[in-house]
Amino acid sequence: MAFFGGQPKTAPVVESQAGDDRREGADIPELPEPRSNTVIAKDLVVTGKLSGEGVVQIEGTVEGEVNLKGYVIVTATGKVKGPVEADVIRVAGQVEGNLISHDHVQLERTGTINGDVTTVSFVIENGGRLNGRTTMVPEQASVPHVEGLEPSEPPEEDEA
Repeated sequence: MAFFGGQPKTAPVVESQAGDDRREGADIPELPEPRSNTVIAKDLVVTGKLSGEGVVQIEGTVEGEVNLKGYVIVTATGKVKGPVEADVIRVAGQVEGNLISHDHVQLERTGTINGDVTTVSFVIENGGRLNGRTTMVPEQASVPHVEGLEPSEPPEEDEA
């Protein structure tokens, strides 16, 4: 009976479960890291405000505001009628509205922007059309300097 005791059976079962839990636990933290991808299909028309975090590829038509932390990709068949704000904006289709990018904008040769563009970096390929004004802003690296100045001022006020 000691030979058939539960010890040999329980040890492999516990080890395999612990190994599976570790593998599953390793996969779980990776799930939030990739940005979610959304595709607005070629024949689809979306009306309203799009907001959130991730990557949105627009192959159809969006009528309304687009505000994302992440990427907005307007393909050659895509159309946006409204303002767009995102970290990275890539336009190969048509955008009628102002663009604000926190990183960079790429206007491809098949793309048209009818509106003003505010960005850190702007690339226009030969053939790309921009009908509007461009405002180049400094990189976001300047923001921590402002935050660094704010904490130094309150201690001086507290001491005085």
